Amino acid sequence: MIDDKRFQVFISVPLILEYEDAVKRNSSDIKLSSTEIDDVLDYICLIGNQRKIFYLWRPFLKDSKDDMVLEIAVESNSDFIISFNKKDFKGIEKFNLEVITPKEFLKKIGEKI
Repeated sequence: MIDDKRFQVFISVPLILEYEDAVKRNSSDIKLSSTEIDDVLDYICLIGNQRKIFYLWRPFLKDSKDDMVLEIAVESNSDFIISFNKKDFKGIEKFNLEVITPKEFLKKIGEKI
């Protein structure tokens, strides 16, 4: 669904590099080969709406890696940050953002779960 027309995926170079580092660091937990992981990341880069970050909202969240997600959400004027870890994004209401789980997002766009 990542290329579904009901929503947009926003990316930045630092965020993609962080995704790559995180997924490869935890590759033993993922049932994909290294080549398949690279293919998924390449596809995200292909369909993602790349943004350049000219300012930093840091430090705002406890984890600076989560701040990268916040920065792209603010820069792209997003409505939501989708995360399994809602507690990691406390206070983002200040930026008119809402953090929701993937399941909550799927319900919002009308997917049957």
